[in-house]
Amino acid sequence: MNSRERIIKTLSHEEPDQVPFDLAGSTWTGIASNAYQKLLSHMNLELDNPEWADVIQQIVIPSERVLEKLGVDTRGLMPLTSHNWNVYDKLTDAGDNWEYFDEWNFTHHFPKNNGNWFSLVEYPMEKINNPAISDIEQFEWPRADDKRRIAGLKEKAIKFRDQGKIVIIKGLCAGVFEMHQRVRGMTNALIEPFVFPEFSDKLTGKIADLKIEFWEMALDELAGVVDIIAEGDDYGSQESQLIDPEHFRNYYKPHVKRVISAIREKARDAKIMFHSCGNVRPLIPDFIEMGVDILNPVHITATGMEPRQLKNDFGRDIVFWGGGIDTQGVLPSGTPEQVADNVKRNIEALAPGGGYVFATVHNIQGDVPPENVMAMWETYNQIKNY
Repeated sequence: MNSRERIIKTLSHEEPDQVPFDLAGSTWTGIASNAYQKLLSHMNLELDNPEWADVIQQIVIPSERVLEKLGVDTRGLMPLTSHNWNVYDKLTDAGDNWEYFDEWNFTHHFPKNNGNWFSLVEYPMEKINNPAISDIEQFEWPRADDKRRIAGLKEKAIKFRDQGKIVIIKGLCAGVFEMHQRVRGMTNALIEPFVFPEFSDKLTGKIADLKIEFWEMALDELAGVVDIIAEGDDYGSQESQLIDPEHFRNYYKPHVKRVISAIREKARDAKIMFHSCGNVRPLIPDFIEMGVDILNPVHITATGMEPRQLKNDFGRDIVFWGGGIDTQGVLPSGTPEQVADNVKRNIEALAPGGGYVFATVHNIQGDVPPENVMAMWETYNQIKNY
């Protein structure tokens, strides 16, 4: 089987010849620049200057030689967004930090000394105490349907498909709940569905509208050459959820569902991946009901996200993508032996019956030792065959 055949079979909840492997197919399954360069040195490969998948997270797109050497089954398309569109050309000096003001009017800082990623430090509507619909109407929103965002992506997708790879495309921005936080600040975002419900609904609705504008533009050109369309939000914490499940269902789910329906209308043959970190177990039935085909990640260290139980309860209805290795503790801080044990345990829980793609829980951060990355990969290779 080639990569496409392997993942297509997996997405049909059947066992392929081996467990598929994703690295860098999305900005949730990637590798940080520092970790990537250390990995190249460890593999005795010449250092290279990769493309950015996400400058804010400092996530790169490994070169084709590395992806082929590691046997990666996926390839990602990264449209131009506020996270990768000439970010370094827009930096200004802000003392101890480099400052980046993006197309959403968000202000980001990157520490000059020992910085690992950009952090959001100013939220454009945070200081509005009595928000009104006019504040949304007057806000300077980005052009979601700017065709420059997808320039050259069709050619890349065709090339990847000709190589026998599965093609994944990411979207315009974070999810409607997370973008609500970025526009208004987290405290406002958490309380104003109850205090200013009309404003809150209009704001999240506007964000969903922009997402739909992006997908309608992008999929007019790309629907026939992409296999997986990636959307997401972050509803889970380590222990529970950031908002009550009923809060999600009342205030956010209708807008998320609109986005997913618009994608489905444009790309009927593609599968939809939805990302949310943390404990999202109570929301998995909602994801399935909304039309989500793939859940990323399996946040194996979060309460309620025990892999074997998730597979038993939901494995017939949704594909699990990720959860191959704990990226919070074991991968950065464990021994290679502990990495190997973690990988074996998770594959044994999630792979039987198909419907599973091996990937890390989240991006491989810059402090991860290359020895542990290789221990993960070598263990996967030892047990990947069904």
